[in-house]
Amino acid sequence: MTINRPGLPGDLPAAEVLWARWALVAVLEATTEDEQAGHHRTGTWVDDKGLHLDDCGCTWWGFEPRGEGRFVLFGEDESSGVRWHEPPVDVLADAPGWLPHDRLTELVDSGELGCAYWYENGVWGRSPYPATLDDDGLDCGLSRFVDRTAVLRTIGDSDHGAMPAGEAATLLDAAEDYRLTPDLLLSLVAEPDRREWDRPAMTRALERAGLNAEVQNRATGA
Repeated sequence: MTINRPGLPGDLPAAEVLWARWALVAVLEATTEDEQAGHHRTGTWVDDKGLHLDDCGCTWWGFEPRGEGRFVLFGEDESSGVRWHEPPVDVLADAPGWLPHDRLTELVDSGELGCAYWYENGVWGRSPYPATLDDDGLDCGLSRFVDRTAVLRTIGDSDHGAMPAGEAATLLDAAEDYRLTPDLLLSLVAEPDRREWDRPAMTRALERAGLNAEVQNRATGA
């Protein structure tokens, strides 16, 4: 899937699909040590607020559920021209009231927010951009999760699942269908070359991400 520059709402898959792909990478990267890093954490992870990506330099993103099928995606990549565009680009113009406006406004005021997208009723939206804006950073920042082939390549590499393409596809299918259990996860991934699996941390991340709908429904009584 190709992301335009600047991004268009139609470039993004359904929020539930994007969540599953991003969350799966977060599960494969989960360690107890990283969980204890607090606000200094980098990499890809999931916590009680949502999903995060931060490479400590070029790109950072947050993806949060807001209830009732609503999600907000926000962040910045160094490729974004929003920060330096004249006249200023209001990335929160026309934004719905259910977004975390106070926090997003703080990011705007500190020059840290490159773009914001929101999802409701099965449709993505964003603020209108001037024709002179060349890039909002969505492509360089999020293509790793938007492009399914890129996700398969990531979860199958030696730093993540270290698995053949067929098993990577099985793992991703289970995540996207929200039927991924710890047993299935750990039956497919191989031990990575550079570290040992932190199974307790991976299991906690899997639970936080909610990638097993049956377990989530039992927990909530649905």
